[in-house]
Amino acid sequence: MHAALHPAVVEAARRFAAPAIGLVDVGSPHGPALLVDRVGITYDNGQFLGDPSSSLQLTASVVGGRPLPDRPMPEVVARLGPDRDPLHVADAVDRVPSDALPVVTTTWALSRVPVERRHRFLALLHDAAATRPVAWVSVEGVGVAPGVPTLGDRPASGHSIVGLTLSDGSASHAEALGRCWSRGRWVSWLAG
Repeated sequence: MHAALHPAVVEAARRFAAPAIGLVDVGSPHGPALLVDRVGITYDNGQFLGDPSSSLQLTASVVGGRPLPDRPMPEVVARLGPDRDPLHVADAVDRVPSDALPVVTTTWALSRVPVERRHRFLALLHDAAATRPVAWVSVEGVGVAPGVPTLGDRPASGHSIVGLTLSDGSASHAEALGRCWSRGRWVSWLAG
C-alpha cells in the first residue's frame, strides 16, 4: 500500500505547493496510511522514497518505464482517522491546521461502502473544500472511487487505480495517477 500511496500523497502536496500536510485516513482510524511518511520504500528501478532511517523498510516493483516522482514528503502536522463511517470526513478535514493541506486517503476502504454513500463521501469532500483546498488520494479497485477515471479498465480486473482528486472552492479535478497490483507491491505510474 505505501509504495503506491507515498508518491500520490507527494504529488497532491506538489500540486497545491503545500509545505505541510494533514493526513486524514478514511476507513481505518489508526491505519497504516497515517504513517506513509514514516516508512522507507525501495523500488526495483533503483528509486528510494520515504524515510531511510525507518525501522519499516519495504520493497516494491515499478511496472512500465515511467519513474515515480521523487520529491520529498512535506511535513505531516496532523494524523486523523475518522471512524469507519466515511461520512465523517468533513469533521476530520476541519481539524487539520489551517496552514496545512488536508490529504484524505482511502485504501481499499470504499468497496465496503454502498455506491450511493461513496457519492455522498465525494460530495462531502467538495463541501469541505469550499473554504480551503482538499486533496483526496485513493487506492481503490477499478471503478470504486467516484469520479476517478478508470483508464478504460474493467472493474474486478485484479488491479487498483491510484487516483488523485483536487478540490479548491467550486473547482474539482480527478485523475488517475497510476495502477497498482498485489496491494501496492507493483506500481505503474502514469502521471507526468
